[in-house]
Amino acid sequence: MIELQIIDWEATGRDFGLADQAEAIFWQTARRGLPPGPERDAFRERWLGRYMQGGSDAVLLALAGPGVVAGYLVGALEDPARQSRFDDLGYFRSDFAHLTARFPAHLHINMDARFRSMGVGARLVEAFTQRAAHAGVPGIHVVTGKGMRNVRFYNRCGFVERAAASWNGSEIVFLGREIMPR
Repeated sequence: MIELQIIDWEATGRDFGLADQAEAIFWQTARRGLPPGPERDAFRERWLGRYMQGGSDAVLLALAGPGVVAGYLVGALEDPARQSRFDDLGYFRSDFAHLTARFPAHLHINMDARFRSMGVGARLVEAFTQRAAHAGVPGIHVVTGKGMRNVRFYNRCGFVERAAASWNGSEIVFLGREIMPR
């Protein structure tokens, strides 16, 4: 495991240099490249931007040295099926609402390719899990593509497949993890 520090982006005073590095990692790991324009902006907003507004959302950064972002986790502590800002992800209400009540917090995580398979992602997940536990949240979840490589990562982090659905022509899975609120 590499030596690193997990920090809350809010605690940095919202350092936009660090946020720019997180966005670069986001695009490095995106499954689809998009040219500049409205579609690219909407894609970024859906999977990254909406979580950087503050409130009960979390933006956790893994620093592998001063000012070097190795990876990030963005997440929300509140049930997405009960928030209009997630209406663009219809599966929360149509397919998974019965589960989001039990596993309301959700996350997205991405790592710079140079820092994968070093335990950094698991540390980010644990930091978010602790934050959710302190907030009294009973469980966390992720939604990802069925059969994707990251499913094994989430399984190792304690997530279990709870349901599957079709969305935009692809099979997706809801992976939930119970946590003990503090």
